[in-house]
Amino acid sequence: MKFTRKAKANWKGTGMEGNGTISTQSTTLDNAQLSFKTRFAEGVGTNPEELIAAAHSGCFTMQLSFLLSEAGFTPEDLNTEARVIFEDGTITTIQLELTGKVPGITEQQFIETAQKAKQVCPVSKLFNAEITLSTTLL
Repeated sequence: MKFTRKAKANWKGTGMEGNGTISTQSTTLDNAQLSFKTRFAEGVGTNPEELIAAAHSGCFTMQLSFLLSEAGFTPEDLNTEARVIFEDGTITTIQLELTGKVPGITEQQFIETAQKAKQVCPVSKLFNAEITLSTTLL
């Protein structure tokens, strides 16, 4: 299976004093506010690290549900919180915190399946992907 999803960002002004918006193809985000304040302090809007955390927690949890189903288990409830740690200009760590209710599974099976989900989740593997860039200067 191959598909493409899109998002776009717009920015006006300097990094510190400017502001922008971010939108997704699905319109779940539709001109969501983006600014220095929403990224490095508190403010109404979103930021890249928060979006990475949302993408990673969603992808990992869905991947885990697929793996559990393949192993013959039906999860009743899976909750994952992803914490993206940003230090000195670099994302250094993503911490996934998982809680789940899966009837009939042992703790060891749950841990092993979660570890596999972490390894094969497309977002977990994201930063090993080829990154291409095209530019247009207006």
